[in-house]
Amino acid sequence: MKSIIILGDGMADEPVESLGGKTPLQFAHTPYMDKLAELGVTGRLQTVPEGFHPGSEVANLAVLGYDLSKVYEGRGVLEAASIGVTLQPGEMAMRCNLICIEGDIIKNHSSGHISTEEADELIRFLNENLGSEKVKFYAGVSYRHLLVIKGGDKRLSCTPPHDVPLKPFRPLMIQPEVPEAAETAALLNDLILKSQDLLKDHPVNRKRIAAGKDPANSIWPWSPGYRPAMQTLQQMYGFKKGAVISAVDLIRGIGVYAGLEVIQVEGITGLYDTNYEGKAQAALEALKTNDFVYLHVEASDEAGHEGDVQLKVKTIEYLDSRIVRTIYETTKNWDEPVAIAILPDHPTPCSIRTHTSDPVPFLIYKPKEKADFVTIYDEFSVKSGKFGILQNNEFIQELASV
Repeated sequence: MKSIIILGDGMADEPVESLGGKTPLQFAHTPYMDKLAELGVTGRLQTVPEGFHPGSEVANLAVLGYDLSKVYEGRGVLEAASIGVTLQPGEMAMRCNLICIEGDIIKNHSSGHISTEEADELIRFLNENLGSEKVKFYAGVSYRHLLVIKGGDKRLSCTPPHDVPLKPFRPLMIQPEVPEAAETAALLNDLILKSQDLLKDHPVNRKRIAAGKDPANSIWPWSPGYRPAMQTLQQMYGFKKGAVISAVDLIRGIGVYAGLEVIQVEGITGLYDTNYEGKAQAALEALKTNDFVYLHVEASDEAGHEGDVQLKVKTIEYLDSRIVRTIYETTKNWDEPVAIAILPDHPTPCSIRTHTSDPVPFLIYKPKEKADFVTIYDEFSVKSGKFGILQNNEFIQELASV
């Protein structure tokens, strides 16, 4: 049996007053997710182990069954793998956002979702002016980039910028966790302040301001780590060949370390306007030659970070009608059955605009296998499902079992 995980990043939420006390997932019209819940088995998955921050890198690694205590090295190293940067011994990688600061306040973590083309120009400019033998900037996608520090000490206290919208940035700058990391923290904070001086009058930002857009006027490094030691999914769970589809460098980087082929799809953005149909068709093509596909859709997470309830509802409905529908209706007629699993990696409640550690709802549909008694898919209905709350690698083992 082939398998596909369809992951709606940040899709889970909390009840919203404007939606009549329903969550966006409850409120959204999702006939195909509900159908698969009725035909399959359901439960909740604890994707954020105790002691870990509820970041997407933690949660997606957990969905795939990795032991975070053994493999976690932060976000930067995974994004390095995605963009083809091979970390050497002694090199520390960090996610490096381009953010918008207004006065002393972090206005947003994404510089108004700056385009990749604009961001690439800014990152190249920063590397020319701040880069050295010790410091290298690498361009990623939109606001998500990479900073590599040779000889950096990862024992740092860093704040993810999407956790602190509308907060003053200075109290949130990098702090050493041990005296030996003080030099690295000082270097990084110096880079933050120097980037603000360099970026404030850059032509890209002048054009953005003139167009009424937020400028990308500061870097924000976070999530440091070294090259991780990860087994592939084939080694751990027996998937012979797999693929990953995502607009997000982080997820593609996890795929690289997990031994998955990274499938490129034109027009994917990580936002509500992503190419849903292109992702669905790419997943179907990948399933023809792979026995496992990880299809990741970022849009709901970004809507949650924006605090936009109606947009989040729309992204969930798009996931259902433009991806889940296509994959189910196509694969149900295949000679070889396809198991379909659907879940978020973590909640991103619109009310607080950041991630939480609550267990997430999941469904697993395997053709001709006995269903439980859940008939709709949301955060609360699955509490009556077959599995209760799964931990560690129990979810991926259940999906992989025939």
